[in-house]
Amino acid sequence: MAAAAVPVRKRLLKEEDMTKIEFETSEEVDVTPTFDTMGLREDLLRGIYAYGFEKPSAIQQRAIKQIIKGRDVIAQSQSGTGKTATFCISVLQCLDIQVRETQALILAPTRELAGQIQKVLLALGDYMNVQCHTCIGGTNVGEDIRKLDYGQHVVAGTPGRVFDMIRRRSLRTRAIKMLVLDEADEMLNKAVIFCNTKRKVDWLTEKMREANFTVSSMHGDMPQKERESIMKEFRSGASRVLISTDVWARGLDVPQVSLIINYDLPNNRELYIHRIGRSGRYGRKGVAINFVKNDDIRILRDIEQYYSTQIDEMPMNGEQTRLYHGCPQSLDQFLTVVYKYKLNIFNAL
Repeated sequence: MAAAAVPVRKRLLKEEDMTKIEFETSEEVDVTPTFDTMGLREDLLRGIYAYGFEKPSAIQQRAIKQIIKGRDVIAQSQSGTGKTATFCISVLQCLDIQVRETQALILAPTRELAGQIQKVLLALGDYMNVQCHTCIGGTNVGEDIRKLDYGQHVVAGTPGRVFDMIRRRSLRTRAIKMLVLDEADEMLNKAVIFCNTKRKVDWLTEKMREANFTVSSMHGDMPQKERESIMKEFRSGASRVLISTDVWARGLDVPQVSLIINYDLPNNRELYIHRIGRSGRYGRKGVAINFVKNDDIRILRDIEQYYSTQIDEMPMNGEQTRLYHGCPQSLDQFLTVVYKYKLNIFNAL
């Protein structure tokens, strides 16, 4: 049985730790101390206990009944407090199993997280005969279409593939009564990839699209109107990854940019600061990753010396390497970094 295949969640905070947590909740939010008093269906309760839960966590005691009532709920708590199970239990309680249509849609920022959500849903709903499918990038589109045509009660996925399935009319939304955004703040993040030449921008854009990534691109040869249109698309979130030359490095602010990738190191020190300064705006956190060929080591060291800083090396293939050796013109190497470090912006596509 599916429940037996999923290990009991050991990350939940210890009971004694719960007393140290301060809660801020809306009015009329009651605490329900046990699963048995939540009014859950019998087959769902069996799945909950078979999964290994004995008592609901603090966030589950406060949120599950509110979600089941049909209220719009924003639930925030630290990692390991049972948020995933909170919305999974709520979703399962609200399903009409006799109706073989998608009734709940769960969006997650990464493919891995969407897969984990599916596993939790199937385990908790083990006695309900629930149908749940993940729609994520990097998988077979035909298989998604086949599964959706068969009928799924719940779909968990990343925004790019889910939107594609809706556009193809394979994922029908007419019966959806619940929408869950897991780690919603992560889904707003954006990335900019800098290249030194217009030709490299066009090449990388083509290769990324061939690999089924949704990206926009911009460089100085484009008419001003086209550049403005691309920036509008990027700001609105229609595209979350922008590949650009240094035309974007100065004076343009998009607060949600959290990742900068220098596919090519810039040719001078000042440009480096202008580039990486596009992320982490207004007090937010930002990350910059540099691709460095052997010929670029001198430039890198010059940047470090000039700004009195140290740019840390990234481990690859279990070994510590000098940042990232090898020609950055290899898309395979680029995608290795994307997947190895689980860069959420790319995984959400």
